[in-house]
Amino acid sequence: MPTLILVRHGQSQWNLENRFTGWWDVDLTDLGVNEAKAAGRLLADKGVMPTRAFTSVQTRAIRTLHLALAEANRLWIPEIKDWRLNERHYGGLTGLDKQETREKHGDEQVHIWRRSFDVPPPPMEPGSKYDLSADPRYAGIAIPDTESLKLTIERVLPYWQSDILPVLASGETVIISAHGNSLRALVKHLSGISDDDITGLEIPTGQPIIYEFDDAMTPGERFYLKDG
Repeated sequence: MPTLILVRHGQSQWNLENRFTGWWDVDLTDLGVNEAKAAGRLLADKGVMPTRAFTSVQTRAIRTLHLALAEANRLWIPEIKDWRLNERHYGGLTGLDKQETREKHGDEQVHIWRRSFDVPPPPMEPGSKYDLSADPRYAGIAIPDTESLKLTIERVLPYWQSDILPVLASGETVIISAHGNSLRALVKHLSGISDDDITGLEIPTGQPIIYEFDDAMTPGERFYLKDG
């Protein structure tokens, strides 16, 4: 039975500091490291053993994957990193303290930027402190200057269809270590969640979500591995 494991990275430094992170590369906190390791131990305890891995090109997701796989004695499995699994790009909000942003722009506006389906934040200015145009991992990529959840879905789903689904359909157990919004994109698709409802779905850090697929590659109900 093809099995998909989704894991949101453990707590990052900017999660802790309550800052908009997006495509900016920040590392895990000590708590995030422990969350990632706990996810791996849970995989081992439940006997859900990944055979192929996908992650973004962002450190917090890569390290979460490696820490989890190490705990499950699966660090050796094939792994692919791709920018299309990156977090949503928060544009001009990148690096800002969320509470200070609310005080400046108002709760309602910040809620729209964070939780609307198709309204992106203000674009990042070229040459900004958080401009990634010189980052070698994005060489040759048209880096977005901002993204809504809708735009994030428009890059995640084609990658899912072209690169991940065929691996899953071959009978592999696939783990994807990614981010709140790139995983929302997959959960929306796999669970048939509406545009309105998906924005309210919280994906907790370090908690493996499982989908099991039938012979027709139809996913069953998602569940948290800790509850399975």
